[in-house]
Amino acid sequence: MMQSQRDRRAWRLFFRLSLGSALISALFGYSQGSETPLKSLLIGIVGSLVIATPIMLVEIKGQRALLRHLRHLPLLAYLGLKIAFYLVVILGGLLLLRVLNISSHERFDDTFGASLVFATVMAVGTNVVLEIGMLLGFGTLKNLFTGRYVQPRREQRAFLLIDMRDSTGLAERLGPILFHELLNDFFRDVSDAALECGAEIHKYVGDEVILTWPHRAIADGDCLRCPFIARERIEERRDHYLARYKAVPEFRAALHYGEIVAGEIGDVRREIAYVGDTLNSAARLLDAAKEMGRDVLASGDLLAQVALPQEVTAEKLPMLSVRGRAQPLGVSALARA
Repeated sequence: MMQSQRDRRAWRLFFRLSLGSALISALFGYSQGSETPLKSLLIGIVGSLVIATPIMLVEIKGQRALLRHLRHLPLLAYLGLKIAFYLVVILGGLLLLRVLNISSHERFDDTFGASLVFATVMAVGTNVVLEIGMLLGFGTLKNLFTGRYVQPRREQRAFLLIDMRDSTGLAERLGPILFHELLNDFFRDVSDAALECGAEIHKYVGDEVILTWPHRAIADGDCLRCPFIARERIEERRDHYLARYKAVPEFRAALHYGEIVAGEIGDVRREIAYVGDTLNSAARLLDAAKEMGRDVLASGDLLAQVALPQEVTAEKLPMLSVRGRAQPLGVSALARA
């Protein structure tokens, strides 16, 4: 069975974190061990395998099942269960090392407290990184850590704006709680399409999601396929939507390309913001899609930069006047071939 991009991304993250944990644990074993250097390094690596591996499997691969259900609990109950799980795995792993007699009993007893503290700090630290990464996006988190956008910089980017149709009517019919769940399901299907097409999820704004690609990632035309892949994901889960919400969400989309200025912004809460007429023009395209009764519009600026995929057709439409833009914007309606 073919893995989805979401699954491949999860496994890449798991192996990277596992490698980092093994290296740090090996250094800890070396600093604590009275054995030979090679054996001390080995003790640290085995400790990482029996403790860090199950924790990261649950944190990364359990997001779709177990942890999603636990998140419905009150925050204190959710955190309490996770801490209890960490303690069971950490204590069980340390006891397993002793039972396997990988290191001498005497040395193990001497360093048990230090090992317990180290394993707890590693587990909590990894969990904090994962939670922040899930909140901000791992791409954004990496850019914040590396300081890529401490100073504003110009970039050429493509943007895809996806806006749910008739969200007001759905919210009135479903009520705020159930509508929030519908939005969450809808955004999850759009996220699957974003992962499949190599897009970054820039932000969610109400019932709208903004995806983006750097210039180097658009030549193959995957950005043009993205809204149709999102529609396929939603259609694949039609039965779920009908059973849960008595409706299948639909959307309109707009794609545009141009220069923006990217940089960190904010004081109490910081984020990476994209500023410029490109996003304003993309928003105007989305409005035009509603006015013209079209599902997906793309600007001529974007179509000039990418190869049109075989499964997508582009129908040229009249030029679009955009406030604040000197020249009218070339527009095409995209559809499945």
